Amino acid sequence: MRICVCTVVHHAEDARILHRQIRVLLDAGHDVTYLAPFSSGDVTPWAGLTAVDLPRAGGVHRLRALRAARRALAEHAPQADLLLVHDPELLATLPFVRRRPPTVWDVHEDAVASLVSKTWLPRPLRFLLRPFVRAAELYAERRVHLILAEEGYRPRFRGSHPVVPNTTFVPSEPPPPAGDDRVVYLGHLSAARGAAELLEVARLLAPEGIKVELIGGADPQTAAKLREANRADLIRWHGYRSNDTALGIVEGALAGLSLLHDMPNYRHSVPTKMIEYMARGIPVVTTPLPAAVDIVNQSGAGLIVPYLDPEAAATAILNLRDDPALRAEMASQGHLTARLHFHWPDQGKLFVSHLEEWAGIGAAPAVTGPPVTVSQDRVT
Repeated sequence: MRICVCTVVHHAEDARILHRQIRVLLDAGHDVTYLAPFSSGDVTPWAGLTAVDLPRAGGVHRLRALRAARRALAEHAPQADLLLVHDPELLATLPFVRRRPPTVWDVHEDAVASLVSKTWLPRPLRFLLRPFVRAAELYAERRVHLILAEEGYRPRFRGSHPVVPNTTFVPSEPPPPAGDDRVVYLGHLSAARGAAELLEVARLLAPEGIKVELIGGADPQTAAKLREANRADLIRWHGYRSNDTALGIVEGALAGLSLLHDMPNYRHSVPTKMIEYMARGIPVVTTPLPAAVDIVNQSGAGLIVPYLDPEAAATAILNLRDDPALRAEMASQGHLTARLHFHWPDQGKLFVSHLEEWAGIGAAPAVTGPPVTVSQDRVT
């Protein structure tokens, strides 16, 4: 099967798109053409991919990226058996693609609920755009196939659509024991994702000899504060790292932090960072989002702290440091739960079978031997 995958909003090394979905498609023997912002993220495409470089869409600066995506899709999508898009913005380009193959929209978020946290939009627009975004979702549902990243997205749509959760690769053996001198945060950094609380936790833990390490990109307002804190040696900000590299940094930490705010688009989502912490054998410290509470209560993988309460988060971390037995038990239970319920290859098989069904093509044979490097196109 020939698959064309496109994003202009997400980083070219986005964990769900590249490290999970594209990886499992290549492992299944399918050919993938990946249209993504490689240059803007200084990303070298994987061998085995046909890579098409696009501009990155960010904030209000999206028109150039969408125009480039429209041209690239018009060229590459007709040659594919299936088109997979990851950004709602790309839905507007589809009518311009002649001989478009069966198309799938991978719904990463509740687009309406997420408007409130898009600080690059003027505040009045965040509310005025809601009915238009909602109408666009329902319009797209009638014209393309949908894959949902969360069970909680089902009520957004009228039909029944498969859910492919945003899980992760979980090692079969427990990772190294959690340490006691650093805690980590993995994911994009913004005010709504608890950036201010993370900085305050760092200030509270510094006298205790515990460093807060942050792994991920940040919005412009948050990035300025992180750079200042990094220069003062209050935190260690690694910036954006590929998923494999980021998870290597996570291993061995005292705890993984998820201090998300109580926002509409977070309330029915499982924070992927929690699953990644558990998979790497470190306890979780999380705010009480419903899905996070369910996982912690059922698995015993960590501690729950109130929203907007860095003091409580720092206290939880110190409790874990001072109780090695509790820390080890939470790490072990988290890893076991992640392996049993959140191991990506289990979901990856279903993902591939859905695409094969929609493309009208049977399963491809498994690939043996190293992948072949193919030429890289460029769209400017």
